Amino acid sequence: MTISTENLIKELIELTHEHLTFAEALLLKIDAELNKRFTNESWSVLECLEHLNLYGNFYLPEIKNRIETSTTKATTEFKSGWLGNYFAQSMLPKEKLNKMKAFKSMNPIHSSLSKTTVTVFIDQQNQLLDLLNAAKDVDLNKVKTNISITTLIKLKLGDTFRFLIYHNKRHIVQAEKVLTN
Repeated sequence: MTISTENLIKELIELTHEHLTFAEALLLKIDAELNKRFTNESWSVLECLEHLNLYGNFYLPEIKNRIETSTTKATTEFKSGWLGNYFAQSMLPKEKLNKMKAFKSMNPIHSSLSKTTVTVFIDQQNQLLDLLNAAKDVDLNKVKTNISITTLIKLKLGDTFRFLIYHNKRHIVQAEKVLTN
């Protein structure tokens, strides 16, 4: 996948704004509604967001560090790597959501959660917007980030942003389904 850097960042900023709007609306809900689940083994809305917060705890400092230490200059085009594109595309929600097992360290099931989870998510989305704006000045192809499951694999910064934001989208769709059922 090849896309103009400007268009990629614009798309990711728009998605992040949508995620922020969704989260801000959750602050108006009661805790019981945010903690309800379909089954004993499915996630509540707050567990969906806590899962995203756990990923944010890894990726936001990683991205920030890579941007701050980069000496590259921005380019006009981003060309996704095959592995990064695979990871990013696999996160996008589909008509029938393909289930994936969360790593134990990233699985918040049966956690005691409150609206603090929502405010942490909102804060992380604002940090993400700052990082997307800062990324306009670096080469999304040459800056590489570690991934959460191993330090043996590095992804292009553009693919890391896509993975993280598409992952957010995936679980926000999941949270919306919990709210509407």
